Amino acid sequence: MATGQWKCVSRQESDPTSSRDFLVPRPATGLSRAAAWLALLACMSTAHADLIDEGDRVMVEVGPYVYHRIDNSDHNQWPRLIGVEYETASHWLGGAASFRNSYYQNAAYIYAGKRWFIPSVNENLYIKLSAGLVYGYRKPYEDKLPVNHDGYGLGIVPALGYQIGRASVQLEFAGTDVVAITFGYDFWK
Repeated sequence: MATGQWKCVSRQESDPTSSRDFLVPRPATGLSRAAAWLALLACMSTAHADLIDEGDRVMVEVGPYVYHRIDNSDHNQWPRLIGVEYETASHWLGGAASFRNSYYQNAAYIYAGKRWFIPSVNENLYIKLSAGLVYGYRKPYEDKLPVNHDGYGLGIVPALGYQIGRASVQLEFAGTDVVAITFGYDFWK
């Protein structure tokens, strides 16, 4: 099999009680993705003086876990989310993330939004609201995203977060049944 190809593996080979097939990436695919992200970050650092103003930040985010309120054992709990988010000094933001959705399909979210701190409760506590284009909820799961056409849909994600210095942790609420935990780090300061 050539590098970069996918092999369809049946879970029945290892677990006869499972009927779901899934795609297994070759190890080289993961390494090439990591190399692409590092190259992107290196290119971005050369544009620092022209693009990033005082008070702006660029976050790298990872999402290691998702909790599904209904039937958590049958959904993907490990989304492998990785994303980049740019935020202005006035807390307007935009970003992109790639992940494996609840049904083991590759997905992406490109969004814009705003973050509001809540100093009356705690100066590090904030709420965030983002909305944008989601891709990846394809057949037979296209009905799991309320607004969806050929795998492209609308996503609205409220979040509650806590920031300490350059690091942050968030609880992101996708729909009424899913809570994702994400960690972010501002690598730009």
